[in-house]
Amino acid sequence: MKTNKLMLRQLGIILLFTVAAASAADTPKLTFRFTKANVPGASDTFVTEINNQGVMVGQYQDKKGGLHGYILNGKNLTTLDDPNGTSTAVTGINFNGAIAVVGSYVSSSGNSVGFRYAPKTKTFTDIPSPEGSISSYSGGMNDRGWIVGSYQDSNGIYHGFLLQGKKYTTLDVPTAIGSQAYGINNAGDTTLTWLNSRGTYEGALYNYKSKKYKTINVPGAGHGGSEASFINNEGDITFWWFDSSGLIHGALRHGGAFYEFDYPKAAETYPNGINDRNTFVGQYQDTVNGAVSSFKATFK
Repeated sequence: MKTNKLMLRQLGIILLFTVAAASAADTPKLTFRFTKANVPGASDTFVTEINNQGVMVGQYQDKKGGLHGYILNGKNLTTLDDPNGTSTAVTGINFNGAIAVVGSYVSSSGNSVGFRYAPKTKTFTDIPSPEGSISSYSGGMNDRGWIVGSYQDSNGIYHGFLLQGKKYTTLDVPTAIGSQAYGINNAGDTTLTWLNSRGTYEGALYNYKSKKYKTINVPGAGHGGSEASFINNEGDITFWWFDSSGLIHGALRHGGAFYEFDYPKAAETYPNGINDRNTFVGQYQDTVNGAVSSFKATFK
């Protein structure tokens, strides 16, 4: 579903702009503050998540074209390469406490495999794939160590999953052709993107207590629809949404209202992980099919 786009450019430049909610004219405005957030020295960077201490994780491309996972804590960069494969990507980090991360790599057979990484011991541990899967992709994780993601079955269909210890729970949005889970908060509430029978993307929120799914979409999105990305412990959710031309833009669901935004002057914007301190990360392109850069954004 989501394209694993890599990023370009350097750290620097802070930009500000204010947007109104898309859902109601009398809803208070939000001010967004953007800062470029690429891995120094990388040719491309894909930032996925940020925790409450401001630690960011993702994937970057070196000047020779190699793909590596990373943890960026201030100016302290830790490069991660799973020894069991190539193209390591870090996709999830816990909100608080000691750093714990999850991600995926490509095996020698060309399939994606999920992993956990323990920074203290510098060890990688494979996450066993759900039964019947041919590839699995880790997504977000919470402070309870619960992991969400997606896997592909032998028919090529994608399913979301929740992993608690060694227990897998498949997360399939009812009537969906395919489902993928991206973010999870400490209550177990999970964001998913799913494909409907018309070939349109939709977002959904899975409530862990009720075990029910609620469809949540950006109002006014084009025929491509919208995709729920990540969620924090306040219930804020980031979204990708398609306009009538098929271009992707960002949206934030905050306080029940939707706020649409783009990185200033960007052609396309792709928001990802969000923490509990009004900060999220993502990518943008200045021109369609052009170089892709990463950003960190705050809102108030």
